[in-house]
Amino acid sequence: MLDPKSSPQGVVVLDVGALLERLRARGPRVHCITNSVAQNFTANALLAAGCVPSMTLSSDEIGDFVASSEALLVNLGTFDRERRKATERAVEAARRDAIPWVLDPVFVDRAAGRASFANLLLTRSPAVMRLNRAEFTALANAQPAECALASFADEHDVVVAVSGETDVVTEGTRVGKVANGHALMAKVTAMGCAASALVAACLAVEADAWRATVGALIIVGVAGELAGETAQGPGSFAVGFIDALHRLDAPTLLARARVT
Repeated sequence: MLDPKSSPQGVVVLDVGALLERLRARGPRVHCITNSVAQNFTANALLAAGCVPSMTLSSDEIGDFVASSEALLVNLGTFDRERRKATERAVEAARRDAIPWVLDPVFVDRAAGRASFANLLLTRSPAVMRLNRAEFTALANAQPAECALASFADEHDVVVAVSGETDVVTEGTRVGKVANGHALMAKVTAMGCAASALVAACLAVEADAWRATVGALIIVGVAGELAGETAQGPGSFAVGFIDALHRLDAPTLLARARVT
């Protein structure tokens, strides 16, 4: 276990149980713009963690939904005209009301239009950008080495969280590496979307975006490990993950968190 007196990561390990308790006590509303295949699983993950999800994409009402929420997720997985218009209005409302939001620039490595829009969104003050290594390379034109992640985070004033076997989280100075998780997480669609939504939820109850992100990824990773212990395959794992999130408690997080 890390010494919390000498390591900010160690403090996060001790705080993550309290973070989960605050989520359940406050039940923050999290509005999600996410891809069509991810909505159900993402909503269930938020509910299991004690949060209140909403998913409307109507440009006529999304501003009101965001204004009455405590965090926003923008996921570009299904990048169609409706979601682009909804995203622009949602981000405008979030900035107006100082609501923290997370950018998940899915598949920006596959289409230039997505990358261009993601770069535009980066100028609109997301608190966190969560993505994989290929997506980071597409946006930053650099390999996701620790120094490049820190430089990008500092330049854009955003916490960068790069997913992988070990997740890396930095805001330019502090770096947290979360090694919790299970191989079956990569076999369930929307697992990454749900993780980004839980990052947004943690931002609603933790003002330090770096700590909120590291804490959220510990919660997701530990839930994945617990689900993997009894799963028969991806199908039972998905159900087990939701159940594990629902049952998760502070002592389990403290005992199992692996952060360096």
